[in-house]
Amino acid sequence: MILSRSRILAALLVAMAALAAVVLADVLQTVVFSITVAYVLYPLRRRLVARGMSVRLACAAATVVAFLGAALLVIPLLYVLYRQRARLIEILGQIPEVVVIDGFGYALPIEMAPLVSSARIALRNLALAITAATPTLALELIVFSFLVYGLLLRPDAVGDVVFKIVPEEFSDIPVRLHRRTRTTLYSIYILQAATAAATFVLAYPLFSLLGYQSPILLAVIAGVLQFIPVVGPSVLIVTLGVGDLLLGETARAILVLVFGLGVVAFIPDAVIRTQLADWTGKISPGLYFVGFVGGILTVGAIGVIVGPLVVSLLLEIIEMISEDEAGPGATEAAADSAK
Repeated sequence: MILSRSRILAALLVAMAALAAVVLADVLQTVVFSITVAYVLYPLRRRLVARGMSVRLACAAATVVAFLGAALLVIPLLYVLYRQRARLIEILGQIPEVVVIDGFGYALPIEMAPLVSSARIALRNLALAITAATPTLALELIVFSFLVYGLLLRPDAVGDVVFKIVPEEFSDIPVRLHRRTRTTLYSIYILQAATAAATFVLAYPLFSLLGYQSPILLAVIAGVLQFIPVVGPSVLIVTLGVGDLLLGETARAILVLVFGLGVVAFIPDAVIRTQLADWTGKISPGLYFVGFVGGILTVGAIGVIVGPLVVSLLLEIIEMISEDEAGPGATEAAADSAK
């Protein structure tokens, strides 16, 4: 009777969750983002409580960390893009209207004026969009903070419901999924954030020495691009190199391609990712990229997190199926290794 009641309540929970997703569609991405951030910050909250801090104060401290992290991720980039749009438009104005590419005895003229005009319009529209989105962004940051605090205040609520619904013989399944979720989210947030910070530190002096205007803007963009797997800041480096070639800055183009790809694009991956290899979430770069792109195309910006997480959980379920087919001994060994 208890199990039947639990199943009924589970069905009601799923139905209400689906209804909430429809009703709260405009803030759904903020809700999902808050859940993942709370997942990552729970160990911090637990450590603060273990050191004598009250639960509510520990939750508040962790929420402040979450708020500052979200604000530092979004606000500086938007501010720099808005403030430096005039310089970007000025740089676009230096590109000649026609670029002639010579090679193998042929000359190929390329009309650059329409492209430059489109880029200028896009920058102006971006500045207007940033201005219009500021109040909404502020409200979403407030909602984000309240959600993170509430989730950290009662972190065991969801787990208690899950373990009451799931029969005892299947209790290892949510445990395995929980561990995989935690590992993947640590990989997405902590590893990517550390790599992005290292990219900014390396990119800023390089862009300054090479004489680029707005080196801070370029360094911030390079750091943000580290969240894009496989491609990373190399797309910015190549773009700068091609732009310098179009402007006749051949020497700087060669320098930014050589040192940019070698220092900015390669060293953070080679050093940071290698040192934090235990937090990779056991997912290959190829599958991570598939989850990243698929998530963005399907659910928008939050797909940066949700896409790789879904792929990682799918791999965990496949592993559990393989272990069940291999026998109970393999399942127990896998469970022990996951601890």
